Amino acid sequence: MSTQYKRIKEEAYAANMRLPELGLVLFTFGNASVADHDQGVFAIKPSGVDYPQLRPDDMVIVDFDGNTISGDLRPSSDTKTHAVLYKHWPKIGGIVHTHSQYATAWAQSQRDIPLYGTTHADHLTTDIPCAPPMEDAMIAGNYEYETGFQILNHFEQQGLDYEEVEMILVANHAPFTWGKTGDKAVYNSAVLEYVAKMALFTEQIQPNAARMKDALIKKHYERKHGAGSYYGQ
Repeated sequence: MSTQYKRIKEEAYAANMRLPELGLVLFTFGNASVADHDQGVFAIKPSGVDYPQLRPDDMVIVDFDGNTISGDLRPSSDTKTHAVLYKHWPKIGGIVHTHSQYATAWAQSQRDIPLYGTTHADHLTTDIPCAPPMEDAMIAGNYEYETGFQILNHFEQQGLDYEEVEMILVANHAPFTWGKTGDKAVYNSAVLEYVAKMALFTEQIQPNAARMKDALIKKHYERKHGAGSYYGQ
């Protein structure tokens, strides 16, 4: 393996291998990538390769315009979406895309996931956003590239900060998550799926469930992320 891209290939491989371990992917329905912003490239899973067959050196190196720089295999079909996000959001180092069941069900319902409880508030202070269905022209054009802009545009329109809200649903599609590292992107993907599942159960138990009160949201978020945080070691 070339030493130039060794770190991001190994990190991307490790992130991808965690997805089936966490029950977030079925067959090849997902991908993870890890970026090196200094070199302007990222490593991503090759398209359609079963997880048990993957090796670190199979990761494909791509630049932030979606061009393959190094690798013998075709990169993931979602590569251009990753490229757009890395190019426009310089502080993210890892991205995960899955079709995990519960998060994808909310995406197919074209709904934000309401903030119902403290598990959700431990990670963000907003509902988990769902970008609207893409316009026909975007779908008919460079679809995966435009998917990246659908995410960017929704964040801009809603006044969301990608460093604070590290996840989104794309309507009728599925979730995308990100973080400063590949590990954090995987963590966020697992959290999103868990919160999506609990929100569904909440609405089944109480269809008129109320969003959590602001004081409790603030308390749970700030005890982990605020200036005086005291959660963890």
